[in-house]
Amino acid sequence: MNTKTKQMEKITHLEALMFSAVLENCVDQLAILGYIMPVPQEDKNKMKAMIQEELDINSPELMSAKQESGETVTSTALKTTQHKQQQGKTEGQKSTQHSSKSAKKRTTRAAKKLKKIYADRQYASDVITVTIKNLEELGTFSSLTDANERERAKKNKFCDILIREEKGKKEIKALQKQLQDVKKQTDKDLKNRDEAIDRLKDKLEENTAKWNTESYYMKRSTDLQIHLTQRKCSNAEMALEKEIQNLKSKTDEEIQLHMEAENFLTQQYQKVKEKLEYWMEKYEKDTAAKDEEIDDLKALKADNLETMQRFAKECLLFQTTIIIDRTDKEAKRKQIEQEALEQKSALKVQAWWKGTMVRRFIGPYQELEKYLKEQLAEKEGRKEKSGAKR
Repeated sequence: MNTKTKQMEKITHLEALMFSAVLENCVDQLAILGYIMPVPQEDKNKMKAMIQEELDINSPELMSAKQESGETVTSTALKTTQHKQQQGKTEGQKSTQHSSKSAKKRTTRAAKKLKKIYADRQYASDVITVTIKNLEELGTFSSLTDANERERAKKNKFCDILIREEKGKKEIKALQKQLQDVKKQTDKDLKNRDEAIDRLKDKLEENTAKWNTESYYMKRSTDLQIHLTQRKCSNAEMALEKEIQNLKSKTDEEIQLHMEAENFLTQQYQKVKEKLEYWMEKYEKDTAAKDEEIDDLKALKADNLETMQRFAKECLLFQTTIIIDRTDKEAKRKQIEQEALEQKSALKVQAWWKGTMVRRFIGPYQELEKYLKEQLAEKEGRKEKSGAKR
């Protein structure tokens, strides 16, 4: 910034006038372009207000400078602009008669471009007028550098916006591709479902046809079965009627036989009744005779019972004597066996004691021990003598 201010201070008044003349020429050319461009007056006023707000150029001095620079151009530019506007109007009327939807779109795009060009022209014109004012009054062009920096910042911002827009477009393309894939998948699923529906419809038609044929055959079979059952029932009815006739004839025969049997049984009943009376009398006589025999047998039984009791007493007496005799004999036998066992054991004890006395030379056998020792001593002496001789 210091170098810039130094350069600005070096500009002389003559150079400032030269620069301002060149810049005024540029302003005049831009004003001519503004009058030539077919932009509505309302849009022009809006653009001017926006540019003035951006540049902060609402001071009366700047407005007077703009008027002075604009008055020099108006006289030469008004005629040309009016003529061109009339030509544009006539051409616009002709084009509107033969326009279509595509032409309307193109005109809207062209109108937007014209508005943009007009706004840029107006902005450049305002910046140049401010620069001319600074050159004439201060001898500097700091407003031009500031405007350049602002435009550069706007351009950077616009580039960032474009980059973000490109990213957004890429994301939109990716999402569109994903949407197309999803759409393809859904179309495929719908196609598969339609195929499944067609298959199911075919199967349903096949099943309905099959069911119709089965129902037809079932109806035929049921009708045939009904006819057969009716025929069987009619045959069974005829057989039952015949059987009823046979049973009626049999019942008549049975009734006749029953009457004959009843007469026969009544006759037999009378005969049996007479026999029963005879047998009852005979039973009474036989029972009386048997009662007498029973009394005789009871008396005989009492006599036999007395004799049996007497014989039983005698048997008991004999049995007791036999038992006593047997016990005495058994006691004697056991006593004899005990005495023999005691004698045998005493002999064994005596033999054992005698053997121990002999082996240990106890009592009267002490002399025997001396005798045996003497005999052994003699034998040993003989052996020694015989050994010495050898």
